[in-house]
Amino acid sequence: MGGKYRIKGNKYPRMRRPRRRGRLVVLVVASAAVLGVGGWGTLQLIDVFTGGGREASAAGSGTDCPDTKASPSPRAKALPEPRAITVNVLNATTRGGLAKKTADELKKRGFKIGDVGNAPQRYDKKVKGTGVLLGPASALHTSLQVLGTQLPGAERRTEAARKGTDLDLVIGDGFKELAKKPDADRALTELATPEPAPSSKKGC
Repeated sequence: MGGKYRIKGNKYPRMRRPRRRGRLVVLVVASAAVLGVGGWGTLQLIDVFTGGGREASAAGSGTDCPDTKASPSPRAKALPEPRAITVNVLNATTRGGLAKKTADELKKRGFKIGDVGNAPQRYDKKVKGTGVLLGPASALHTSLQVLGTQLPGAERRTEAARKGTDLDLVIGDGFKELAKKPDADRALTELATPEPAPSSKKGC
């Protein structure tokens, strides 16, 4: 057999065209990659010149922020005025005249005065601090707070079995005088002023 091929032995050469399928696949993948990169670059250019939808996102961000209007603090509920609070002034010290002097000053500041005298045995000579403010459980966040502005260092206690709305101011060994009237008035004002609720979300 003449020509380009020579026959050696008893086997004939296979006369097939070389396969080009692998090259075709590589070419298709490369083309797709180029097109993808080109499309992404085009989108980036469009975003640069059109603002990338920032206006829409800015408008939408307003709906994510809660209403930050100031809401009343829990302590802002109606507090009784001093004229609506009756106070029994009791002296648990060995110093005479403290109960009357303190009661007179509280009366000048608008409080109603009930009993004035010595403290009962369970408190007599047993209060080492400035004093103790006693009242029913319902007075803890109302009238006891108001009376507490007059004697900030006093301990506040409630008695579950206590009847009525009267309060007791038991004068202790550490007592010197009531808070200065301007300071007490300022504390009363702050007590009755609602505090704005903090924003629950930053950046709004």
